[in-house]
Amino acid sequence: MKSLTNKRILLGVSGSISAYKAPDIIRRLQDLGADVRVVLTAGGAKFITELSLQSISKNQVHHNLWDKEAELSMGHIELAKWADCILIAPASANIISNIASGKANDLLTSTLLASDAILMIAPAMNQQMYKASALQNNLALLKAHGTNIITPNSGVQACGDIGLGRLPESSTIANQVAAQFQTTRLSGKRVLVTLGATLEAIDPVRFISNHSSGKMGMALVNTCIEMGAQVTCVYGNISTPLNDKATNIQALSAQQMHRSVLSQAHQFDLFIACAAVCDYSVKNPFEQKIKKNGENLILELVANKDILADVCKLDQRPLCIGFAAETHNTLKNAQLKLKNKGCEAIILNDVSTSEIGFNSDENQVVFISQKQQKNIAKNSKIKIAKNILKTFIKEFL
Repeated sequence: MKSLTNKRILLGVSGSISAYKAPDIIRRLQDLGADVRVVLTAGGAKFITELSLQSISKNQVHHNLWDKEAELSMGHIELAKWADCILIAPASANIISNIASGKANDLLTSTLLASDAILMIAPAMNQQMYKASALQNNLALLKAHGTNIITPNSGVQACGDIGLGRLPESSTIANQVAAQFQTTRLSGKRVLVTLGATLEAIDPVRFISNHSSGKMGMALVNTCIEMGAQVTCVYGNISTPLNDKATNIQALSAQQMHRSVLSQAHQFDLFIACAAVCDYSVKNPFEQKIKKNGENLILELVANKDILADVCKLDQRPLCIGFAAETHNTLKNAQLKLKNKGCEAIILNDVSTSEIGFNSDENQVVFISQKQQKNIAKNSKIKIAKNILKTFIKEFL
């Protein structure tokens, strides 16, 4: 099972004889499902060519902080934001010293300072250099700041010395990178998520909608990706950034969302209906903007198709999780929804308080299935999403 699916690994290759192992490290990371980009330092380029790293990674190799074309789009910032993990392997004594000192004198160190990604360093050098107090002090400082140090192997070195300082096997390094990520329980699974509010047109400039921001749905999208799933996101009106690792499809109205979901739901293993879909739409939207004339306006509303219920009726359907946004009789209404929709689980979301639910960064829900009713305490929406999915996976996958 691939344990780095959807993960972006930035590999820094510095000036060590062990740089010749970099292509194999890339291979082993790719075997686990990672997308790998490479930053090659000036020292690393003395031991391995840019072309060989590019051929294996299938991505452009980055090496020059002063590349005019790259810096037009702030190249080191783009790399810093792209990476889920920055792995420096091999890491020379010089690059370790520069990182510990907070220097930004080349592309790799500049990228590190601009990134909040997981940082892993695999030292590779002469055994005497590795034992030097200055090097050990630098490693201790990096550890204190949360850097993951991959312990080198002991053995015969290129110079003939014997001792600690050899770069570990590529598979060992790749597995240690994979261990930094929480779970791979959804690797190989395809997940379809709806999120946000639908907009039901009254006229070309007005619509009926609700307060949904899409934050809970996006937390679920991000968590599914973190767990290794291939995610398709069908979104309405949202105020939260999309994840570019998902396939993102906009569907602003309930009709558009129904059409988009039903046309592809059979291809997925799991469907999460988190969107706040309007129950009603205007029967005959006005083609021109309505002009105010002082008189009351009566709109005829018609019921929209029920996306979750229709997916649950498919002959070939995914497992389904629905959401029940309720303001009163919350538990009774959510249990009734579970029965009527025919889905595996319903997430009860009390939206009567402004501290949780719509537009909030926090939530508090109840996971309801035929077998259990689990209260998930107030927390950030990303932690709520993780709890929902862990509970669902334990019962149904």
